[in-house]
Amino acid sequence: MSEPTIKPDRAPVPAATPTLAFHPLRFDIPGRLAPLELRVTAPASGDALPIVLLSHGHGASNYLSSTRGYAPLVDFYAAHGFAVIQPTHQDSKTLALDPAGPGGPLFWRSRAQDLRDILDRLDAIEAAVPFLSGRLDKDRIAAVGHSLGGHTVYMLAGMRMTAADGEVVDLIEPRLKAAVVFGGPGDGADLAAWASEHYPELKGNDFAHMTQPMLVVAGDKDFHPFFSERRDWRADAYRLSPAPKTLLTVFGAEHLYGGISGYDAKETTDEDPQRLADMQRLSWAYLRSALYPQDPAWPTVVEALAKAERPVAAVERK
Repeated sequence: MSEPTIKPDRAPVPAATPTLAFHPLRFDIPGRLAPLELRVTAPASGDALPIVLLSHGHGASNYLSSTRGYAPLVDFYAAHGFAVIQPTHQDSKTLALDPAGPGGPLFWRSRAQDLRDILDRLDAIEAAVPFLSGRLDKDRIAAVGHSLGGHTVYMLAGMRMTAADGEVVDLIEPRLKAAVVFGGPGDGADLAAWASEHYPELKGNDFAHMTQPMLVVAGDKDFHPFFSERRDWRADAYRLSPAPKTLLTVFGAEHLYGGISGYDAKETTDEDPQRLADMQRLSWAYLRSALYPQDPAWPTVVEALAKAERPVAAVERK
């Protein structure tokens, strides 16, 4: 296979630096069925570190859907200047909570609350992690989510949910300055019969009020008819939400985008080190420019993609 004209090293990414990780860090949260467990990964040196909250998906694996997963993204972001905080959400198989019990099977409301609880406890996290004290920039916070983790990030960015009892849930988080979502769910009105039966909560998605800046990443092969019969369903968050939004359509990508959930993960149907490198660098570039408007990382990437004869992705903005 010939290499694409635009290569990952065209994204203006600095050299990787050593990182440190601290795990597990646990907080008892009133009303939560299990303690909130976190992994914190950050550069070994440097101050005023911007923060990324990373929300895992609801995948079939036992451990990737927890703080133990998404190392390809976590390692890259941390090695290039971000402090990454990962929660284990209550839908994770590692907690073995009853999927038919309160909040199950998706625990969608508590997932969004997990990220808000992290933000409420940033001072406590700094104090508890030996290498982190005084090093966080609490004014530069972004969230990254994949699949159901994308749904979680959507909620913090302003997506409203209608619960089964008719309650409209709004958990928009003004402390969040930017977001990246890989393969998040689309319009609930177009949810397929299988997903409507097993995950009826996803029918309540309303993007009309999702005002936060965001990069929506959608693979042109990320299509599962048991979720929606529409092939562009994963791009709905861009199409149905107000500006400012950016859509990155990744050519050839299926739901794991080359392998973002874990190194050599069996569940990755489109495993591709080149595509994974693209996802690492392109999402990093967006986060840099979103949190530091003077940083040219993302505009440089967009210009390179526009000029490429065989680009790896296409960008739309509004």
